[in-house]
Amino acid sequence: MTRSKALCEAMEADDDWLKREVLSHAGNRWSFGVIHALKVGGRLRHAEIRRHLEGVTQRMLTRTLRQLERDGLILRYDFKEVPPRVEYELTPLGEGMLLQIIPMWLWIFEHAEDFRQARQRGEGSNSQKDNH
Repeated sequence: MTRSKALCEAMEADDDWLKREVLSHAGNRWSFGVIHALKVGGRLRHAEIRRHLEGVTQRMLTRTLRQLERDGLILRYDFKEVPPRVEYELTPLGEGMLLQIIPMWLWIFEHAEDFRQARQRGEGSNSQKDNH
């Protein structure tokens, strides 16, 4: 607990945006999916990444790739060819994030029913408060 308190105090208020944006990758299934696909597949093209992510739109994938590149989690290689050829690769920073995210995701999945039950209990108590 001492370490977590020190971490909270070390991050300045100006860094709040950074924490939120980086943590948003951890909770976003498309960001997590891209990072995972690049870890498993190595350097991949846009279409190859999209095949790994069932249901992602081209627009969402492009947006996700730009955000991950902006934050240094992936690298973009533009070969300046016709037709265009662009590939993406996971950076060491991205790989480190993936290794940290996996235990958190596993913990969430293992406790998903606990969260559902807690929310149901909370919704029940909120509706009882509304009636009084």
